[in-house]
Amino acid sequence: MVAGVTNSEAHPGNATQMASPSYRLAALDEDFLLGDSMRGVRFLLEYAKAEEALRAWGVRSTIVVFGSARISEDGPGRHGAWYAAAREFGKIASQRGGALLSNGGPRDNVIATGGGPGVMEAANRGAVDAGAPSVGFNITLPFEQEPNAYSTPDLTFRFHYFAMRKMHLAMRANALVVFPGGFGTLDELFEILTLRQTDKAPKIPVVLFDEAYWRSVINFDAMIAEGMIKASDLDLFTFAENAEQVWTQLVAGGVKHGEDIT
Repeated sequence: MVAGVTNSEAHPGNATQMASPSYRLAALDEDFLLGDSMRGVRFLLEYAKAEEALRAWGVRSTIVVFGSARISEDGPGRHGAWYAAAREFGKIASQRGGALLSNGGPRDNVIATGGGPGVMEAANRGAVDAGAPSVGFNITLPFEQEPNAYSTPDLTFRFHYFAMRKMHLAMRANALVVFPGGFGTLDELFEILTLRQTDKAPKIPVVLFDEAYWRSVINFDAMIAEGMIKASDLDLFTFAENAEQVWTQLVAGGVKHGEDIT
């Protein structure tokens, strides 16, 4: 031993190295994973986690239902009627569209919503009424939202990124049904309409529930008159006034059902 040097000085412990953030396994380092450089990885994780679960359940296609989270079953004015119609439609689509798996094949036209309360809850609840699974694509928000009690637990997801949530909502959609709603509903509606208008998405039927509401909040004719859209762009969607009519419009728009699905 060199004179004046103790054993502890000659062989220092490695506790400092072991405790360093750089020594953590990357997959277990939350600070690293939530850092800016890993944003792309987080996008991938949000895609892959939901994709894996949907494949495990055999969900091949969906019918997406949008609408306000502020509507309730016993709400004022037309709110209760909108909730009831969304619930009835969720049941009809689940019974007739192929979500009830009976032959071991893939599930089609499974109800998919944003996973929250209001219209979303009603549509998921309708699927439960039919004994079918349904999907809830929730988003983390400052003041809301928790998942409703009716989406299938294994198919209830939570996203940080709106973009990835929208991608999952759109990528399996055979159809889009939009009940009255506010900014969020309008955002999701125009996202799909833009994809359709620009041929970035397949030709799927889009049905707006309650024509009077939609014409009162969006002046489609003014957009045509000012040259902002073509008159033919209004052919990208139709209107319906009850749940049965919604289903009829979807079938007329090309949604296959029952024994027609292969």
